[in-house]
Amino acid sequence: MKYSILASGIAALTLCACTTAIPVRTAIEVDAPRPEVFAVLTDFENYPTWNPYHVRIVGEVKLDAPLEVRVHRPDGKIVDVPHVHITRLEQDTAIYWGGGISGIFKGEHRFDLEDLPNGGTLVRHDEDFEGLFIGFADLPPDVLAEGYRRVNEALKAHMEAGNRAR
Repeated sequence: MKYSILASGIAALTLCACTTAIPVRTAIEVDAPRPEVFAVLTDFENYPTWNPYHVRIVGEVKLDAPLEVRVHRPDGKIVDVPHVHITRLEQDTAIYWGGGISGIFKGEHRFDLEDLPNGGTLVRHDEDFEGLFIGFADLPPDVLAEGYRRVNEALKAHMEAGNRAR
């Protein structure tokens, strides 16, 4: 009897955790050169002045550097994201941060920048969450996507108003 209850519990947990990936994809065109957009995206100290979603990022802009990230989601929840590190850093092209354990629970937040023919920048702003336990996390894709769209619009407005990294 005890073992059947335990087996039922394990089966229920397995079913709840069946979501193994949550992708979030957004993009926006910004009328500013790629190096200037990159400079603003890596100027963490000034995020609170323009970014409505990543309201606080503390840490060095350096590969493997730990970051403290505070997110203000569109649904009103404020989330401190633990154990985050810069996972990719390519000058004027890409900055990624994330953390976790592959296969268990991992997230990677990405900004990829591409030149546009008009001299502007295409900003791809994505995130992938993956792992067996992703289904237990409070990660509603529609809320996250709305937050990222808000970042994109705020970045565009900030850059096109002539603001640059300090």
